Amino acid sequence: MSVNESLAAVSDHLFSGSIIAYSLGLFALCGDYAFGKSERRERAKLAARERTPERELATVGGGDASGAAPIDALPPVEHAEPVTPSVWGPRLGLVGVVLAALGFALQVAALAGRGIATGRLPWGNMFEFASAICIVAVGTYLVMAVPKRSRRFLGVFVLPPVIFILVLIGLRFYAKAGPVVAPLRSYWLGIHVTAATIASGILLVSAVCSALYLVKRRHEAREAAEGGYVASRIAGNLPSSASLDRLAARTMTFAFPIWTFAIITGAIWAESAWGRYWGWDPKETWAFISWVVYAVYLHARATAGWKGNRAAYINLLGAGTMAFNFIVVNTVVSGLHSYSGL
Repeated sequence: MSVNESLAAVSDHLFSGSIIAYSLGLFALCGDYAFGKSERRERAKLAARERTPERELATVGGGDASGAAPIDALPPVEHAEPVTPSVWGPRLGLVGVVLAALGFALQVAALAGRGIATGRLPWGNMFEFASAICIVAVGTYLVMAVPKRSRRFLGVFVLPPVIFILVLIGLRFYAKAGPVVAPLRSYWLGIHVTAATIASGILLVSAVCSALYLVKRRHEAREAAEGGYVASRIAGNLPSSASLDRLAARTMTFAFPIWTFAIITGAIWAESAWGRYWGWDPKETWAFISWVVYAVYLHARATAGWKGNRAAYINLLGAGTMAFNFIVVNTVVSGLHSYSGL
């Protein structure tokens, strides 16, 4: 099948445009994160005061046998002065979300243009597959951030890995638009690979939330140890660790069944193509390892003593296995799934 070279070239330009839009959006969202710091700082101070036991505010003397002052003798809590709401913060945040949505639209158009130019589904090599994963990751962020302004901050941490991946695949894994290899010319490409793409993009967002949870949890532990608010350039502006933990768990809960479906359909496709459901090919093996790690994460959240930090580390371990499967297995290890396009 011939390739529409002009449309393929337009697709490449749209891909480059999406990187520019994401970069500008990240810049604007960072501005929102910085300008809105005073409001978030005062909310954090109030939350820290609420977590501080009243007995820690007592002065020595005039109290009971323990030496703590009676409640009536406690010094009044110093209330934060009213803070004028930031004007530039929300505006920059809105601009950042709009630019992220623009980058998302450009990237979708780029992938769709490549598919039309080649007359096939546009995720037949590493360049296209990674681009599709980034589309899902940004789409997941937009679904979370558009309804709630309080979640816009996630873009500051989701867009950097997306931009890094797009630049990396553009420089290192770029494949000229063309037909796919014979084993991929199957309707299972639209089922198995699509499911794997959707799950991978959502799992990327879940990993970012778990990483932020660990940062915020450590900051909250410092506040608890010091008995009050502790300034921090990054952690101080994040929502509570409980909120980040919920976001990580919800995205994982949504993605895990899709990843399970991707593995099952991959086995069915393998039986159709190679006459066996499972052969412990390197990519099959690492996909299963990732599945096991994510299953352990979900089980850990339901098990006493394994919630919180341990579960977050398991989620990050799962993200590491996914990255290893995508980069190393596709480019270094020889196997039946070596369709990187390099």
